[in-house]
Amino acid sequence: MNTTFKIKAEIAKAITGKEEDIELLMISLLFNGHVLLESVPGTGKTMLAKSFAAVIDGAFSRIQFTPDVLPSDVTGIQFFNPKNQEFELRPGPIVANIVLADEINRATPRTQSSLLEVMEEAQVTIDGHTLVIDQPFMVIATQNPVESQQGTFPLPAAQLDRFFIKIKLDYPSLEEEKRMIQLHKSQLKVDKLEKVVELEEIHTMKEEVASISVSEDVEQYILGIVRETRNHPDIELGVSPRGTLALIRAAQGKAYLAGRNYVVPEDVKSMVPFVLTHRIYLSTEASLTKSAERVLQELLHSVPVPVESGLL
Repeated sequence: MNTTFKIKAEIAKAITGKEEDIELLMISLLFNGHVLLESVPGTGKTMLAKSFAAVIDGAFSRIQFTPDVLPSDVTGIQFFNPKNQEFELRPGPIVANIVLADEINRATPRTQSSLLEVMEEAQVTIDGHTLVIDQPFMVIATQNPVESQQGTFPLPAAQLDRFFIKIKLDYPSLEEEKRMIQLHKSQLKVDKLEKVVELEEIHTMKEEVASISVSEDVEQYILGIVRETRNHPDIELGVSPRGTLALIRAAQGKAYLAGRNYVVPEDVKSMVPFVLTHRIYLSTEASLTKSAERVLQELLHSVPVPVESGLL
């Protein structure tokens, strides 16, 4: 039984219909990538994040963001201990392997910015003291887009670019919702899920996925997609070089979970919606009639697929 299957099977005890989302979380974990979960309220964003963290043998913490949360509430503080008359370092909840940043767009821009360093460099600075976060490290953030006009603070481009992938959770199908009812009738809680993946196993998988080969033709295909986002008439801000690397790594992860040691163009195409959608900004005119997802799909048709892939 491979690791991904074990994770899916265990999480299925508490949540249903999220197989593809679990795979995306697993790919992100293998590259220390961060995930943004977006959907309307009540579709299982927090449950999915907590369930995924529950099956990983690592430290887990949750930050419930509200407008009054301060940066020090996230990173930690230096406090004066009257017993020994010395200042002591107290790390915040960001110092963990899996961090759930719940409703991140409810935090003020100042508090959101406290995540920039740790998401990019896996370290946090507290009053001049730098703490390195143990690996693996992953931030899973949730946000409700329907509340954008209700006291929330949209994530700026610099923050969004640090998320490896963005997943939009849909409403469950009829069968999935029936299964959900059966699961919750038994009142199985997330804290009852078993840890099925050891940290050493994750480290081994990270070494293996890094060795997945990417041919020059596939690299050229990825560059063609990325550079087209910078020249497309409907796109005002295209994909950054960080996004280029994220797409390559995501494709490697997709190939790895498929049991291959090489990337094919279909791996790239399947990961484009999750890796690039939140990294492009449409022009004002285009945004009135199109979505970022639609523009990317149109863009993909204009970029030649390597002939040897057989996917033309």
